[in-house]
Amino acid sequence: MKILLTGATGYIGKRLLPILIKEGHHVVCCVRDASRFHPPISLIKNISIIEIDLLISSSLNKVPDDIDIAYYLVHSMSYSENYSLLEKKSAVNFRKKISNTSAIQVIYLSGIVNERNLSKHLLSRKNVENELGKGDYNLTCLRAGIIIGSGSASFEIMRDLVEKLPIMVAPKWLKTKCQPIGISDVQRFLIKCIMRKETFNRNFDIGCDDILSYKEMLFRFAEIRNLNRIIITIPIMTPRLSSYWLYFVTSTTYKLASSLVDSMSIEIICRNNEINSILGINPISYKEAIERAFDKIENNEIISSWKDSYSSSELNYNISENIKVPKFGCFTDQRIEKIIDRKITINKIWSIGGTQGWYYANWLWKIRGFLDTISGGVGLRRGRTNISEISVGDSLDFWRVIYANKKEGRLLLFAEMKLPGEAWLEFKIVGDELVQTATFRPLGIVGRLYWYLVYPLHEIIFLGMIRKLTNNN
Repeated sequence: MKILLTGATGYIGKRLLPILIKEGHHVVCCVRDASRFHPPISLIKNISIIEIDLLISSSLNKVPDDIDIAYYLVHSMSYSENYSLLEKKSAVNFRKKISNTSAIQVIYLSGIVNERNLSKHLLSRKNVENELGKGDYNLTCLRAGIIIGSGSASFEIMRDLVEKLPIMVAPKWLKTKCQPIGISDVQRFLIKCIMRKETFNRNFDIGCDDILSYKEMLFRFAEIRNLNRIIITIPIMTPRLSSYWLYFVTSTTYKLASSLVDSMSIEIICRNNEINSILGINPISYKEAIERAFDKIENNEIISSWKDSYSSSELNYNISENIKVPKFGCFTDQRIEKIIDRKITINKIWSIGGTQGWYYANWLWKIRGFLDTISGGVGLRRGRTNISEISVGDSLDFWRVIYANKKEGRLLLFAEMKLPGEAWLEFKIVGDELVQTATFRPLGIVGRLYWYLVYPLHEIIFLGMIRKLTNNN
């Protein structure tokens, strides 16, 4: 069958794509920025790529008319205060276009919305479901709660809390009940729904058998990690304080933390497990989902991470807009060093950031990351998805990967930290030399003052870093 996959670069979409190909389908991948979509070579012959923006209805003209199934895996435009309006507009545009194709079924992954008083985040999911349900096709809506898997936002937030805090003084919402589900089961439900008439024009809640409070989930997480933790809940922490608490302790953004806190006051429990018997799925337990996630991490097999979404930086831009580094009106710090061993240098460049650090004066990088965090930026908390590989679109501490070609020996990063301007950092091997260039395009006088203020630190950081990368120190 011919399947349209929206959100092909997202956390779920990246994992669903190879499964759909393995099942024998041809997949039309919808992306906003084709320059950051690099599927494995083994999948290329079974996919086609179209660049669309769901907020621009005319861009959907690229969607082929002969599709059989469409997945709607787009949500949480958290970089905007008006994300609920944007999500509704996207759903309307999508519904109108798909209704004029040969699509028989649309499959939408939503959130569990069984309470009367919903958070803004969950209400937006429900409104999208309502809009998609008006289309001239059969809608299957799967509603999930907390998704547990390597790289998922929920998993990473719990990991940060458990591994960083021996004693937690936490908000009262930790007592709220929820019903998590493993990412592997989410994928199975999404695949097995295809052309199942029993699921047409219906919505289903999906989750494992465990119904746990957030506090119980943290304790079980700690038990799996062989850690002793003390959690004290207090009733006086306001939603704003709770959001700041999550923001500073975990790798989440403040806007995402606010949405999570808003939703965590509501119980997210499945109505029934009818869908399990319809599709013949018996979801794994919360404990097994955690254990599987760590197996993936330890084997360096993380396929996708929420941190690689642009919403993790709260910026909204296309990679193609920044791939050409400007020269006019910019400050540059360029250093060139002879390479002793090309292979070693490239491997070092491709391992930069995250737990590896930046090879020289890491304490200065950490200070810069801390200052970025307290000013509302991403800091160094995102780390990196894979310890040895880098792909276009990946987050790399407070940078975004704009261009990565290991064979060519070129890596280009764009800064997502709080800055009075824009910054790029490029590593490029030319012959037997490594050219390392930091470019800064200042915004006004403040930007120029900033450059001169940090320049002495650049002398320390950038010189030391290039010498470490080229094995000259």
